[in-house]
Amino acid sequence: MEKSLELKSAPEDVVRNCIGSFVRDSPANRLQEIDGSPIFEAPLVAFANGDDPLFQEYKTIIGPFHLTPREALQLAAGGAQVETVSVVCWALPIAEATRLSNRMQKHAPSERWAHTRTHGEEFNDALRRHVVATLEAAGYLAIAPALSSAFKIHGQEMEPPLVSTWSERHVLYVAGLGTFSLSDGFITPKGIAMRCGSVVTNLPLRPSPRPYPNHTANCLYLAQGTCGVCIERCPAGAITSRGHDKLKCREYVYGKTEPLRSVYGVSTPGCGLCQTGVPCEERIPQTQKAQ
Repeated sequence: MEKSLELKSAPEDVVRNCIGSFVRDSPANRLQEIDGSPIFEAPLVAFANGDDPLFQEYKTIIGPFHLTPREALQLAAGGAQVETVSVVCWALPIAEATRLSNRMQKHAPSERWAHTRTHGEEFNDALRRHVVATLEAAGYLAIAPALSSAFKIHGQEMEPPLVSTWSERHVLYVAGLGTFSLSDGFITPKGIAMRCGSVVTNLPLRPSPRPYPNHTANCLYLAQGTCGVCIERCPAGAITSRGHDKLKCREYVYGKTEPLRSVYGVSTPGCGLCQTGVPCEERIPQTQKAQ
C-alpha cells in the first residue's frame, strides 16, 4: 500500500487485495503436516464505520468492558484522540476437504479439522499482523484488538460467562458479513464453517452495506423455527432450543477431545461438529435467502 492510499478512489479494493493475496500466497495457509492443501479458501472482506452506533450498543449487549473501535485505536495512538476510525473485517471459509472430513464425525473432530483449528488460527493471527504492518508501513495507525494487551476473555466469574473484550463475530455483523446462529456461530454468505478477524485503522474506508433485517436472519431455526440440525450434531448436548451453553461446550472441547492433542499433534483440536453437516455449513440456507 502507498502512503497516498487515502487519495485513491477505491482504497477498499487495495485492502481486499492485500488480504486476498496473503490468504492465497502465504505458506502458513497450508495444512503442512497433512497434505499441504490450503486451510482456508478465498476470504470475504468488508468494512465498518468505527463509530457505528452498534459498537456502543455492544457495551450493553455484551458488557461495558467490550471495546469500541475508537477505544481500540486509541491504544495504537498512545491514548491520543483520532479523527477517522474504520474497521477491516474478514471471514476465512474453511476448505471443502476439511469440511467434508468433519461431516463424517459424530463425537470428535477429524484430523484435518483439528489441524485447521490450531494452525488456521495461527494463520489468522499472521493475517492480523500482516494487515496491521501493511497499514502502518503506509503511514496509518492500525491495531488488531484480538492481539492487543486489552484483549481478555472473561470466565465463569461473569454472567454470561466466556465473553471477550473484542468479539470478532459481533464486529463482522456491523460490517454486514453475516448473522448469528442458534449455536452461537456466525453464518456468512460462505457459511458458518469459518474463522474470522479484524483490524482497526484510521484509514478512511467506505462502510459495507448491512443487508440483513436482523442479527439472526440467516439461521433457519431462529428466523423460522425450522432446522435445528446443530442441536443433533452437538456431541456435548451444549446446543438446545434455548441456545448455546458455552461452559458445557468448553468442558467437552477441553475435556473429551483433549486426548486428541497428542493423537493429532495439535494444541487445540476443537470440535466443529455444529459447523459441518448442517444446512448453513457453506452458505446461507437457500430457503432463508429466498425470503
